[in-house]
Amino acid sequence: MTDKVQISGQPPGPAKDVAGGDGAHQFGLTAAIALIVGSIIGVGIFNLPSSLAGIGPITLISMALTTVGALALALLFASLSRRLPADGGPYAYARVAFGNRLGFANAWSYWITAWAGNAAIAVGWVLYVEHFINTGHTRWITVLLVLVGLWLPAAVNLSGVKNIGSVQVITTVIKFVAVAFIAIVGLFYISSANFTPWNVSKESAISAIGSGMAIALFSYLGVETAAVAAAKVRDPDRNVPRATVLGTIACAVVYMLSLTAVFGIVPTSKLATATAPFSDAINTMFGGTWAGNVMAVAVIISGLGALNGWTMICAEMPLAAADDGLFPERFKKISKRGVPAFGIIASTVLASIAMAINYLGSNGVTVFTTLVLMTGITAAIPYGFSALAQLKWRWIDHKTMETPRFARDMIVAVLSLVFSIAFIYYSRNTGHSFWVYWAPFFLAIGALLLGIPVYISRRGKMTEPAPVPPYR
Repeated sequence: MTDKVQISGQPPGPAKDVAGGDGAHQFGLTAAIALIVGSIIGVGIFNLPSSLAGIGPITLISMALTTVGALALALLFASLSRRLPADGGPYAYARVAFGNRLGFANAWSYWITAWAGNAAIAVGWVLYVEHFINTGHTRWITVLLVLVGLWLPAAVNLSGVKNIGSVQVITTVIKFVAVAFIAIVGLFYISSANFTPWNVSKESAISAIGSGMAIALFSYLGVETAAVAAAKVRDPDRNVPRATVLGTIACAVVYMLSLTAVFGIVPTSKLATATAPFSDAINTMFGGTWAGNVMAVAVIISGLGALNGWTMICAEMPLAAADDGLFPERFKKISKRGVPAFGIIASTVLASIAMAINYLGSNGVTVFTTLVLMTGITAAIPYGFSALAQLKWRWIDHKTMETPRFARDMIVAVLSLVFSIAFIYYSRNTGHSFWVYWAPFFLAIGALLLGIPVYISRRGKMTEPAPVPPYR
């Protein structure tokens, strides 16, 4: 089968190109893998030990289960992107499978994930920046530093696709080496005594593991980014699946090993108050502070790379939705540099507001965790609907013809759906007062409700989804 879908309400045809389809404005396989790895490895993994320390080393099981879920999602998006290599990824799948209403809900939810996730990345990034400056964590200076972290990548994105790809490859190499170093060398410095007590959350083991999974999901957000930006990838039906699977597997290996090493090197009680846990771990390994400073610099570069990639994704989802009439037309206007400038600016403004609101009554680690859990909720919605789209399409395929890999695709889709539901259920800020405990849900629901007037205003301007391409 050679048909592909262009997501503009038109009949299936070649996947749309960026800026007129010039290959110079698109990513190859290497840059696509860098987009996946660079988006997944942001600052989430570097701040994760502190967020998980309030639950305990039992969250290593959480991370293992989340890794299974992430690999299932990677296989899911790889399969869906072969069938529908359309810009917008999860949004496109939900829209073609279930119509414009649910398509809009998924586009809006994913867009929240992108800009709120950027806010969380910037907050986590600043925790390492303050390893060098503003060490007293004066709040207004912290907020200014976060704004720098948000708007510097926005400026790179506004400068053009070529610069986005170059920054992504360079920063990805640096961040991967930093995580891999802890993942390999750190294993030789583990003390088994640091793994006890195993569960400090005062919850049951199952609840503790579930809470840890909800937090750990943030570290894997990005498995779908190549699918979301399919129009910016050359030969998307071939390169998007390969980049998705290879990038996620690489991240999964270093994630599990590095998290095990950090928990084994630094006592849980110290991790719970650490603002730069990877720096603390490497300082413990080598003594002194020089090694921790080097790690902090690597994390700062890593964060800028992740913010660069996610700022692009912030604009790609509304661009795809605007092409179909679901989002305001401003989002689909392309600048002279070949980028959707309005989407970049609007998303960065919203991320700035979300960050500032969360700093009103909480410290940096709590703000980071709250934003992490909020994005877990809004990401799990399009993840779940992508799984439902796959289940629907593969069942229809199987009813009409014999198709290979049916059992594998159905198992992957069911696993992805189960994990998506679990991520939503456990997204609570454990160990805090009522308002902070439920803050991720309050923030997510509030942001989702803001989409209602947008949907009403666009309802009569939406194009009809193209039919789903045959199985391939």
